[in-house]
Amino acid sequence: MALRVGFAFPMEERIELPPAWIAEYTRGGLMLMDPVMKWVYQHQGAQRWSELALPDPANVLAAAARHGLCFGAAVAVNDHDLKGQRSFGSFARSDREFSDAELDELLAEVERLHQAKAPPTNLTKAELEALRMVKDGLLMKEIAGLLGVSEGAVQQRLKNAKTKLNATTSSHAVSMASGFGLI
Repeated sequence: MALRVGFAFPMEERIELPPAWIAEYTRGGLMLMDPVMKWVYQHQGAQRWSELALPDPANVLAAAARHGLCFGAAVAVNDHDLKGQRSFGSFARSDREFSDAELDELLAEVERLHQAKAPPTNLTKAELEALRMVKDGLLMKEIAGLLGVSEGAVQQRLKNAKTKLNATTSSHAVSMASGFGLI
């Protein structure tokens, strides 16, 4: 599962597949030919692997089946704004197809995780400006001087930003804001 994929990399990735399959998939560069990956980047919702109407010239799904990943589901959700972040998962089992109810549950869980990782929208311009300056390596005194406010005001802006980001330190808040693309 990949959560909050932007231009290139996910914010969080969860891989719970057989190590031998991960090695074969990686070594063979199968992601570029995987019909499941093509589907999750072109669609939203949930779909059984057996119902994907995409070519599989590298026989990725047959190779997965040799590792016990015989029946699968592709799940994809995305934001409805211009940033276009998406989250997706490829789920597999060895015994039977996923039921409609299971597909609905997987879709709901990926959607829940996607929303849980969404950046906060309530950070003020002043809070983001203070975070950006911390990121640039400026000291509190320098930030206060550049902004024409007291050091206490800078500290309050950083404290508010930490709270809104659920961060433990200012550095953590800067890291999170950077990861979200806010600064």
